[in-house]
Formats: sequence, C-alpha cells, structure tokens
Amino acid sequence: MAALDGLPPLREVIATHGIAAKKALGQNFLLDLNLTAKIARSAGDLRASDVLEVGPGPGGLTRGLLAEGARRVLAVEKDARCLAALDEIAATYPGRLTVLNADALEIDPTAHLSPPIRIVANLPYNVGTELLVRWLTPAAWPPFWQTMTLMFQKEVAERIVAQPGSKAYGRLAILAAWRTDARIVLTLPPEAFTPPPKVHSAVVHFTALPTPRFPADPKVLNRIVAAGFNQRRKMLRSSLKALSPDIERILLDTGIAPTARAEEVSLEAFCRLARALETL
Repeated sequence: MAALDGLPPLREVIATHGIAAKKALGQNFLLDLNLTAKIARSAGDLRASDVLEVGPGPGGLTRGLLAEGARRVLAVEKDARCLAALDEIAATYPGRLTVLNADALEIDPTAHLSPPIRIVANLPYNVGTELLVRWLTPAAWPPFWQTMTLMFQKEVAERIVAQPGSKAYGRLAILAAWRTDARIVLTLPPEAFTPPPKVHSAVVHFTALPTPRFPADPKVLNRIVAAGFNQRRKMLRSSLKALSPDIERILLDTGIAPTARAEEVSLEAFCRLARALETL
C-alpha cells in the first residue's frame, strides 16, 4: 500500500504525529495495510459510492477505501491528534477525502455525502453498538446507506448474526435481521491491533433490505426487545410488564406464550407484538 499511494507505513505515521491509542476513546489501531485493504475489499465495489468512515485514527482503512476506488470518503474523527495524518491522505487523494473533527453521534453524515452511500468502519469499541442501533432503526426506511461493513469485538459480531434459541440471540440480532442481511466476513486476532485488545474482532457486512421483513414501528420494537433481553432469564409476562398492564393478554393475542423467554421468540413474533402495542 505504501508503494501504491506514496504515503509512509502506519507505524511511522503514528510515531511522527504522536498518536498513541487512547483507551478512553476505544482506540485499537489496525496498522497492517494488507488487512485494511482486505476490509475495504469486503465492502464490495466502492467505485460508484460515497463512504462514511467513523474513527479512522491514523487512516489505514481510509487509505484502503481510497485505493479501492471509493468515489469520496467522509472520515469522522473525534481525536484531533489524528487530523494531521488524515490531512496528508487528503492531499494524496485531492477532492476525495473530507475529514470532520467531530463526534459521530452528533453529526448528520448525509449533509456531507451523496447517494449511494456505504458505511465502512473499524468502529471505536465504546460507541460501536450505539451507532449500529441508530443506523438500524431510523424512522424512515430504506436508510441513507446501502451497505455497512463494520468491525466489532467478535462476541458482538456473533450476537448480531445469532439465531433464535442461542445464547447470543438478542436485541442486536433482531434489529439486524429485521431490516438487513448480515454476515461475518472476516475475523481478526488481537495481535493484528496496536495495542492488542483482549478479544478477537470480526467484520460484519450488512445489506439493507428494500423493506423490513415484517411491519413494525422501530421505536416500539426496540423498546420491546430491550426490555425482554435486559431480563432475559425472566418470562415475558414479567420482563415486559412495564410496557402494558395487560401484557399477558396481549402476548396471548399475538400468539406468544406469556411464559416464554425472549430468546425463544422469533423476529416475526416480536414484530406482531410491536404492532399490537403500537395500537394501545
């Protein structure tokens, strides 16, 4: 990669700019440009798309996205220490990289990008789940993005693609399956990162469906699955009682056993329950 884009190796970049990873920002840098290029390729053909990247750090994945032909990249970086390194990449790819020194939770990326849009990111661990839930539950569907290719802790990735009845099945699996096709496309060991985290990581590729698999209000569905899985050992008649005083009757009316636990309930059944509660 360095030979192709003329930029120095990432270890040299972080040494030059004094970018030591900060635990408070959930940073673990991926410095192998072969791996960052592989992640960029796993996002599919980027040549006709704008790309949103959150938490680029010193820019390894950014370089991969641009080298793979992304039409334009919006890199949202909260850590001001990384800006000089990202500016060097922008100078190498004139007009194709926009860098925002901002919190990804507080910006509207659509103000800076043009469709079609893909999201590709090694998400900071401390905000990854919150960003994912936001991207999966906008009020209107389809969303602003076509696909997402996101890195998480492997345990989180496995929760995203989990099936009903498994220990990993929960809120993230339901929200992902409701509106996307999601699959793990790559796993990475701790030693691939600097500093090495204590866990393995995995990249999940999401493809937005034209319409959700079953009709439901996203806010209502999110509330139901959050309540159900926050107390996953309890029966639904107990874990969901705060949602309605008639929850046992509503569960029966929607074909769900009040004595069932959340991990035993299918996506379709949760959506039926969401529609029933929405009418109250």
